Amino acid sequence: MEERGWKIMRPRQWPAQQAAASDCSASSPGIACEPLPLTPMHSRSEIAADLRALGLARGDVVMVHASLRAIGEIAGGPDEVHLAIRTVVGTSGTMFMYASCPEYVDEVGRGRLTAEQEAEILEKLPPFDPETARSARDNGALVELFRTYPGSRVNHHVARFVVWGKHTDYLISPQPWDFPFGRGSLLDRFVELDGKILLLGSDHDNVTFLHYAEHIAEIPDKRIARFRVPIEENGVRVWRETAEYDTSSQGVHANWPDNFFALLVDGYLEAAGNRGGRVGNAASYLINARGLLEYALPVMEAVAAGQRRQ
Repeated sequence: MEERGWKIMRPRQWPAQQAAASDCSASSPGIACEPLPLTPMHSRSEIAADLRALGLARGDVVMVHASLRAIGEIAGGPDEVHLAIRTVVGTSGTMFMYASCPEYVDEVGRGRLTAEQEAEILEKLPPFDPETARSARDNGALVELFRTYPGSRVNHHVARFVVWGKHTDYLISPQPWDFPFGRGSLLDRFVELDGKILLLGSDHDNVTFLHYAEHIAEIPDKRIARFRVPIEENGVRVWRETAEYDTSSQGVHANWPDNFFALLVDGYLEAAGNRGGRVGNAASYLINARGLLEYALPVMEAVAAGQRRQ
């Protein structure tokens, strides 16, 4: 609407207000709707203050899982979240996230596709380039923003992590091609550095670190996934075979209950008296990785043996 040649500017509506206004107009055409209270944005400094209150500190080595939706509106955009983490841990600290690989790169041979689908992938999929390939979409938006931000680096494997900070070279140093979440892996070195896991409104069933526990746990009858990955060797695409203890949703052992990782994380939080806090709008937790490992291993061994958790 214009009046005397001047545009009449309306205050910005945040996404929640826009949705509510749309719903209100649709349900009550011609009737004025009550505006929702303004939901404030979170700044980098506010996110950093929340992280410090949660216990994150300068020099920490931290693995991050985050839901940007749960954190809420960020002044300056979502990159401010990983920048706030960098601000808190500083150049003496280290941050990393699990990026993995694009769809189908690690699917051939797992038995989840038809023969026709595998044949098409074998024909058409380009070699996996760890430096440029996008992160797995189901790992969330923040990891891809972090991966493409100046200063971030990756390890050269489909079990790919994005790392920034003091211990980058050590964490992304060569790892086993087979069973890349176990001994000698980035996650193994993460434990040596007494690392922490930061959950920012994320699903507790998606804590990648617990695949390390599965890999090193002394339990029988672990499921092994074998598959092929397209890589480039001497300018030619080749399909290289690899193996891991099964990190898919079916779990590494037949006795694993649904949402087993969430049960382990929540059990550890309760045992440790860790009530977490808020980062932005997100229910968040900072977890000692070694503590979670020491809690999870005997539980995994008991469940694999058919014993019920008390």
